[in-house]
Amino acid sequence: SVPVAKQLASIKALRKGSDLEKAFATAALVYNNYADAESKLSKAETKSLLQSQFWHFMQGQENKPKYQEIISSLDEESENKINFEDFMILLVSLTLMSDLLQEIKNVKTTK
Repeated sequence: SVPVAKQLASIKALRKGSDLEKAFATAALVYNNYADAESKLSKAETKSLLQSQFWHFMQGQENKPKYQEIISSLDEESENKINFEDFMILLVSLTLMSDLLQEIKNVKTTK
């Protein structure tokens, strides 16, 4: 498969895109690389994607009830698949409870 950075570089409209635009485009490309022909992920595929691509945000969250609730919902045997909208909500939810988010908030920027 083609690396996400190369896929991102091939999108003409993003060549002068902002960091935020590129971040969301990257999330969409990663999702699409894992998704099936219907642009959906099984719960097992979603969990695998999160563990391989989002583990720094998930690290240390294992004892938090909300984290356990989210992850256990991905372990449920179900034919339900996750679409991109649900995936992004999941990413935001995991980010908001992450210890890494606090570290990011503490980063000082200079102008």
